[in-house]
Amino acid sequence: MATENRVHFWRRNAKVPGSVQPVYGAQHPPLDPRLRRTYPKDTKPKFNNLKSKKASSFHEFACSTNDAWDIDDEEDEDFLRTPAPTSSLPSGLHSISMQQQNQVGDTEDGVSHRLAPPRTDSHTLQNVQEEDTECEHVSGKVVKSKSEAQLNTSSVRSTLQKQQSLPVRPFIPLVARISDQNASGAPPMTVREKSRLDRFKQLLAGPNTDLEELRKHSWSGIPREVRPITWRLLSGYLPANKERRELVLKRKREEYFGFIEQYYHSRTDEHYKDTYRQIHIDIPRTNPLIPLFQQPVVQEVFERILFIWAIRHPASGYVQGINDLVTPFFVVFLSEFVTEDVENFEVVALPLDTQRNIEADSFWCMSKLLDGIQDNYTFAQPGIQNKVKALEELVSRIDEDIHNHFKKYEVEYLQFAFRWMNNLLMRELPLRCTIRLWDTYQSEAEGFSHFHLYVCAAFLIEWRKEILSMIDFQGLLMLLQNLPTIHWGNEEVGLLLAEAYRLKYMFADAPSHYKR
Repeated sequence: MATENRVHFWRRNAKVPGSVQPVYGAQHPPLDPRLRRTYPKDTKPKFNNLKSKKASSFHEFACSTNDAWDIDDEEDEDFLRTPAPTSSLPSGLHSISMQQQNQVGDTEDGVSHRLAPPRTDSHTLQNVQEEDTECEHVSGKVVKSKSEAQLNTSSVRSTLQKQQSLPVRPFIPLVARISDQNASGAPPMTVREKSRLDRFKQLLAGPNTDLEELRKHSWSGIPREVRPITWRLLSGYLPANKERRELVLKRKREEYFGFIEQYYHSRTDEHYKDTYRQIHIDIPRTNPLIPLFQQPVVQEVFERILFIWAIRHPASGYVQGINDLVTPFFVVFLSEFVTEDVENFEVVALPLDTQRNIEADSFWCMSKLLDGIQDNYTFAQPGIQNKVKALEELVSRIDEDIHNHFKKYEVEYLQFAFRWMNNLLMRELPLRCTIRLWDTYQSEAEGFSHFHLYVCAAFLIEWRKEILSMIDFQGLLMLLQNLPTIHWGNEEVGLLLAEAYRLKYMFADAPSHYKR
């Protein structure tokens, strides 16, 4: 009964510090059990008369787990003092605090550890084994016997056991040359890619760019060198007439910074301070594993973009999740001036005018995107509600086995698909894959609204085998919120889009509400 009361307490009390609010558009999806519940170390979970069976519904799961705040303070401090294994983490990641890593419970990096047996750094273990069998310096003493070495290295093994609980992140850049490189690391520029690049350059060099032809070529991916100008054109930010582009860019950039001068000082006013506070909280959570987005200058750019957009769109205002939608535009427009590793690039090294241009272009292109899906973020978010319902109906027609499997174990589509719609699958895919996905979305007439529905359906079918193998509520929900896409590249995204295209035309007789 105490556990049940605690569950209701955290759900209802909006004033408790650290509680996760189940609001639409939240940074983390509603009903996500991993965000607020865990088992204390070295204790058995309390199952409240459910010891003999697995949790088969969300209510049973919620009642059978303890809150994270039940963990002893001493244990928590000990865990935070444990150094991370430097050999298994890429450079740049060590600057991220443990608190930030804990906030990223729904990112792709936590997947490999859950689906595979825990792995310890082999190099570190080898060093420990050598200390067991040879004369080594342990704690400042020469150890000659194996048993004595084992006693002195017990603390090392204890540390390694704790490190096993951390996800082992493979060294694959999350941006990876702006998505032009697959996870295999193969060189991006092939003969075919060079030919495609030449066709793009010819289209863009004309006095009036044929936008329909540009969309046809962009559907299967846009070369890195021409992606910034192509995105500006396809989003409707730039005109097709080449002579007018420079003038339009100058005028729109000046207009944006006019908004900054006019409105940004009001962020501390009583009317807007809650909006700005929420933006200020969410910005550090935006792609926290990519050092680029932890730079103060970049976070200030995002704060200005989101605040200006929010006060210019009072019907929706700022909603958690919109902050993610800035990142692809920012990275693509930054790539116009960066040839090296983007995710570790210091933006302050760029001239101030260049920084301002990237910021203004990101604002206008994000605004164009949100114009087409703004009902996703208005009160009660009816756009997302309708899309989730449409996905459920679509999946029931595409794959009845998956649909019935969800019903059997009481998994609601809203519990996993809400985030898919709210964040446009950005939490499910690495950033390099999102950029490739958006190449196609901007090529489709209703890419971010209508076509995205079929991409979500194809994404669900992609994991059909894994879904059907899960036979309890908890396992299903954890799988759907942690799909292993960390190794995905252009090839996997291309196959996903091809399947979505096939579904779109196979179910062309779909109800009209699919297009809302």
